Amino acid sequence: MGKKLKRALAASSALALSLGLVACGGDSGGGGSANNDPGVKGGTLNYLQSFLYESSDPQRIYYGVQLAQWRRTVYRGLVAFPMSEDPVEGTTPVADLATDTGTASEGGKVWKFTLKDGVKWEDGTDITCEDVQYGTSRVFANDVIIGGPNYTLSYIDVKDYPGPYKATPAQQAAFEKAVSCDGKTVTFHFNKPWADFNQAAAGMMMVDPYKKSFDQGDRSKWKVLSNGPYKVEGGNWDKNKGATLVRNENYDPATDNPDQLRKALPDKINWVINGSDTAGELFNDRLIQDAGEDQYAITSARVTPQQLPKVTQEPVKSRYLNVVSPFTDYLVFNHKKLTDPKIREALAVSVNTEGYIKANGGDLVMEHADSIVNPGTAGYKANDAFKGVTDGSGDPEAAKALLKEAGVKMPYAIKLSYPKTPTADKSMAILQESWNKAGFKVTLDGQGDTYYDVIAQPDKDSDLMWAGWGSDWPSMMTVIPPLFDSRPNISKTTCGNDYGCYESDELNAIIDEAANAANVEDQQAKMQEADAFLGSEYAYIPLDNQKFNWLRGSKVTGFTTTPASSSYPELGLIGVSQK
Repeated sequence: MGKKLKRALAASSALALSLGLVACGGDSGGGGSANNDPGVKGGTLNYLQSFLYESSDPQRIYYGVQLAQWRRTVYRGLVAFPMSEDPVEGTTPVADLATDTGTASEGGKVWKFTLKDGVKWEDGTDITCEDVQYGTSRVFANDVIIGGPNYTLSYIDVKDYPGPYKATPAQQAAFEKAVSCDGKTVTFHFNKPWADFNQAAAGMMMVDPYKKSFDQGDRSKWKVLSNGPYKVEGGNWDKNKGATLVRNENYDPATDNPDQLRKALPDKINWVINGSDTAGELFNDRLIQDAGEDQYAITSARVTPQQLPKVTQEPVKSRYLNVVSPFTDYLVFNHKKLTDPKIREALAVSVNTEGYIKANGGDLVMEHADSIVNPGTAGYKANDAFKGVTDGSGDPEAAKALLKEAGVKMPYAIKLSYPKTPTADKSMAILQESWNKAGFKVTLDGQGDTYYDVIAQPDKDSDLMWAGWGSDWPSMMTVIPPLFDSRPNISKTTCGNDYGCYESDELNAIIDEAANAANVEDQQAKMQEADAFLGSEYAYIPLDNQKFNWLRGSKVTGFTTTPASSSYPELGLIGVSQK
């Protein structure tokens, strides 16, 4: 699998989580991992979350951590990635709701999956082929089902399909021919080869089943109909508070593979959300103290730079885990406003990534990036445009010369948007200071709540925006196309994951050549060409590759990370001690 991205987006010491996508996990380094107690069923796990989800609707989920954790708890897919720490085994799909990992034909243009017997929704009804068909159709309604992965829009062999809410009978019939049902077998017909489609289905929820009678369009944003081992008590996720997950009595582990996909050890998971600026630090302070119910807690909030000295020393060190992250942070320009590449280059050559990384906690938290593609993604190659440019304190004189060439009046005004946290405020101020010395006048625009929804708006007034991404499965095709291919992203109401509303026929042509490549090697070469093209236009500025720091309560067992968990704690393995 690749994090946001997809699988790319949650508050941390390095801004807000690179919430975009699911992504390949990394190796652990330093600190402890699992409690030595064997994992057993029972007890209550407290999950402390310091950011807000944008939806609980499977087709709208794109935060890497949410995709990973909810795949283990409430939503099963046709296939899934196992809970293995091995980088190869952990990125190889296994059967979940389907009987196998899919059968491809016609050179990867046709894929078939057959549902297992006995798989049910939490209301006791069977999960059907038509549920898979309907769930897949919802992604096409990108004016209603906003924010999720949209790869299928480019692949499924149907034209001018607006999704199930607005489709004419003829349009719906065309879609149901492209994604067809025969008993329990669903067949996907693509307009080009999709050799790794089963990896995409494992990493994302875009072809997950969805029950038509349960669907209320946008009003389903916070409703949950589970098919996993847990269900949401009361059926609705509270955006600002979270929910309690309890056992789903209509889940049958005999239809699952608990040892590979989800042990579901706790009887209950108290999922507590606090979206305040200081929540992440407060949660980790509680875990450092390790008192009362916090002994049975984990958090998706990364340890802050200020807390690192405490957690890297005993007695806390044995409960601390440091892992390599699959996420890369970057800055993207609003291409509707910053149309002159000289201005974009001036910002790139004067960016102070050295100070930015130090403000975020230093090398325990992140390292310099030289591409929007994370080094852990197959096909990664350093982008020549950023070699020696984005790994220091910046060159203000070079930036001033470029602005002079552009013929603009200095200081040139820039509005920089980012997810607001105390740490982010400090690191963004470092960038602001360096750019102000380079001929710019930078206004900081710290955003709260659902940040990515804001920067996806076509009429935003931001000039420059922070973002984070990780490949959705191990391919550059899950980085550059979802972030810069305007065709599936841009509509009247959103620019999708193409936050800068970037449009280029030349880039899209390279992407099409990559999509139709005869083999993975040729595809990677075309994607490297695409990244080089983006670099030549200074379409983005790479900032850092993230590292994660996690802490657990002393009564938590099975505490580790996997490729499938996007380097977050692997919830499918975690339990609580009964001693």
